[in-house]
Amino acid sequence: MNIFFTSRRKAALIVALVLCCSFFMGLAARDVKDRIVSVVTKRLVPIYQVDTTEKKIAITIDGVWGADQTSHILDIFDKYKVKITFFFGGFWLEKYPEMAKEIVSRGHEIGNHTYTHPHCNSLTSGQLQDELTKTSKLIQQLTGQWPRFFRPPFGEYNNQVIQVCEQENYQVIQWSIDSLDWREPGVHFIVKRVMDNASPGDIILMHNAAPHTPDALELIIPRLIEQGYKIVPLSELVYKDNYYIESHSGIQKQVVQAKEGSQ
Repeated sequence: MNIFFTSRRKAALIVALVLCCSFFMGLAARDVKDRIVSVVTKRLVPIYQVDTTEKKIAITIDGVWGADQTSHILDIFDKYKVKITFFFGGFWLEKYPEMAKEIVSRGHEIGNHTYTHPHCNSLTSGQLQDELTKTSKLIQQLTGQWPRFFRPPFGEYNNQVIQVCEQENYQVIQWSIDSLDWREPGVHFIVKRVMDNASPGDIILMHNAAPHTPDALELIIPRLIEQGYKIVPLSELVYKDNYYIESHSGIQKQVVQAKEGSQ
């Protein structure tokens, strides 16, 4: 009987060890699987802001609905010797081709803002590619320049949008300061909102057809300059190579290259 019970105890112990090992192996396998899923489904984000020690800041202007104030806005930029980046929809470019040419002739950049101004999250990858290509071809035909930057309408994006843009060699740009000029809140509200939040590397969002934008710019630009900021187009702010974007903040940071021979 003693031998019998001893054998049973040994058998039970072996079974328990096997079950325990299986349990922990299962946990390990699930952990690996979870990590793989985490990597595959990692949230991709556009560039909201640039990490820089220089007092550089970018004003960006979106345009899809009109052009009445655009010449006035360009005159303000000329007055203060400022260059910026505009984002236009393709149908806007077709309606105002001479204005697009003038913008570039005055030293500004034009980025891609799709052709029809759709909700990009509702598009297939093929539809988004068509929107991008059609607009970029228009920009190139009008200005001789293929755009480097893309801004999704309504600031709407998902992983597919970012992936398609990266495949097509666009850098996707969001903003860190929304002036809210599109809400028509009044000149002083817009100025205060921008100036209260301005910091190095910020990207400011404005619109060429918002009624208070020109008067707001007349106040914002000299104040930024007085504070030591250099207002630059995105090509002079955004890193083109050797960078990463923080997924939780959208801040673009440059990868520091190790010096040869250093450990």
